[in-house]
Amino acid sequence: MSGILYLVATPIGNLGDFSPRAVDTLKNADFIAAEDTRVSAKLLNYFGIQKPLISYHEHNHKSAGEIILKRVLNGETCALVTDAGTPAISDPGEDLVRLCAENNINIIAVPGCCAAIDALAVSGMPTGRFTFEGFLSVNKKSRREHLNSLRDETRTMIFHEAPHKLRATLIDFQEIFGPDRPIALCRELTKIHEETIRTTVGEAVKYYQENAPRGEYVLVLRGADENNKNNYNNLEQALRDVLSLRDDGTRLKDAARRIADETGLPKNTLYQAALKYISPDDK
Repeated sequence: MSGILYLVATPIGNLGDFSPRAVDTLKNADFIAAEDTRVSAKLLNYFGIQKPLISYHEHNHKSAGEIILKRVLNGETCALVTDAGTPAISDPGEDLVRLCAENNINIIAVPGCCAAIDALAVSGMPTGRFTFEGFLSVNKKSRREHLNSLRDETRTMIFHEAPHKLRATLIDFQEIFGPDRPIALCRELTKIHEETIRTTVGEAVKYYQENAPRGEYVLVLRGADENNKNNYNNLEQALRDVLSLRDDGTRLKDAARRIADETGLPKNTLYQAALKYISPDDK
């Protein structure tokens, strides 16, 4: 008879958020699979838990997953934890869950902290329908493609972002979603310096030009207005599209022609407007 895979959510900052059930699950597991065994060892020591740890992370999840699968199929119970938050959410743990599910192993979630849900709850944005977009690519082209695919998204959008990438991401938000789009920037959730800034994308860009981003962020962005999501008669929005294509390597004239074809706006109007934003050598 096979064992069980437990997905145990861990605190994202405040250790007081770790539930008694989570503690009991770790104490009763045969072994614990951890994203970073050093980080998890601190958590286990704090709660007086002594269990064998094995490493399971992005760079070894295929080989480690097979080892874990074999042990669970042989009847052992494994508790999967990440450094912070819920396993398998924007995390290589999803591959282990899939592997165990394919082998008919019982998978049980022990709920707890999830930064995305915590941020959504305090954001002040609509919560009835939302989409979790995780971390954006560090590659500018891939990041723009991802965001452009969300241009007409009407649900509230949730992103994770690191402090050193925040400014670039907000600038992309401004170009693609416009400066007036409402946004909540939640940082250091459950920690001492927890803060939520509710503002617009344009104001956020200005704020972080003068203030250094600190801590890990969850960005909660309001979705597009259902009534206006397909409205391309707005020259300002179309101009942002032209400049975005041009930044991704398209010749300015070709970018103006493409957006003109999509919007029905005059190609020359778009081209002349875009010229004001770039140097003569870059046309």
